[in-house]
Amino acid sequence: MIEDLKKELELDLEKVSNLSELNEIRVKYLGKKGLITELNSHIKEIPNEEKKSFGMKVNEIKTLFNEIYDTKKKEFESELLNQKLASEEIDITLPSKKVRRGTLHPMTLITEQFEDLFVSMGYTVFEGVEVESDENCFQKLNLPKGHPARDAQDTFYLKEEYENYLLRTQTSTAQVRAMEANKDKGPLRIVCPGKVYRRDEDATHSHQFMQIEGLVIDENISMADLKGTLELFLRKVLGEKTKVRFRPSYFPFTEPSVEVDVSCFKCGGKGCSLCKGTGYIEVLGAGMVHPHVLEMSGYDSKKYQGFAFGTGLDRFAMFKYGIPDIRTIYGNDIRFIEQFDRKDEENEIK
Repeated sequence: MIEDLKKELELDLEKVSNLSELNEIRVKYLGKKGLITELNSHIKEIPNEEKKSFGMKVNEIKTLFNEIYDTKKKEFESELLNQKLASEEIDITLPSKKVRRGTLHPMTLITEQFEDLFVSMGYTVFEGVEVESDENCFQKLNLPKGHPARDAQDTFYLKEEYENYLLRTQTSTAQVRAMEANKDKGPLRIVCPGKVYRRDEDATHSHQFMQIEGLVIDENISMADLKGTLELFLRKVLGEKTKVRFRPSYFPFTEPSVEVDVSCFKCGGKGCSLCKGTGYIEVLGAGMVHPHVLEMSGYDSKKYQGFAFGTGLDRFAMFKYGIPDIRTIYGNDIRFIEQFDRKDEENEIK
């Protein structure tokens, strides 16, 4: 009986031509009701003296089947793999599809440039929050009640239970947070880029725009430090031949205060429509941090002095890239954004 089964098994396995047929043969012989499996059910009918010999023969035929089965299975799997590889073969000599490279928004580019420049000068980038308290936005920056900047016509206030909160009108609020976060009240050197919001919109103004603010606090800080820092910054950004002019001004949070002009990059200082014939363009405001502002954030104004400066990143982007209307920057027109390539900026500021 076993010898006949062995011959039948070998014949069946020889005829198999694919994995599906091979699995059917496995079920036929080793399934729950398989021919080899059923041999075990006959062992009780075998005389005791023949059971050992019978069991050995059953194991031999099972081993034989498994060896032939495993060999066949490997052959079929290898054949299937080769067929799949052949069908998926790629001609690596064919030209590839052109991958469209993305570009960065001009505001992202110019923000990164300014951050890299100030970090190289020892500054830390500090980011504040856009929804700010009235206290941080105005009171702690020496802006008293009744100041025009606090007017609801100029500022986006939140409603009802959040009426003491607003969308920040200047990144100077980040300076307040940085000073208060500096628990040892020691030296500080930060730049704070970010979005600000005001009720204003035309070709040169937007209700949302970007500023970058700088703050330095240390002992023996003077106006000379501020002047040297800004001259270095502006000439790195606008070119070494740029002329820088400081004019006395007034800001509640700095004393003394200055407005900073640069020679017009369109006419070279000769006078044109862009600079309105003056040869200079105003680019930022700055000054020595008011002692009262230092004290409100926990600093000893007799020991520490500081300077601060702030400018609109949008304005620099408009100057640099020749953008006539600020609304174009925030229009989300992909044709506009595609004009800007990081490669073009790599050697701009070193």
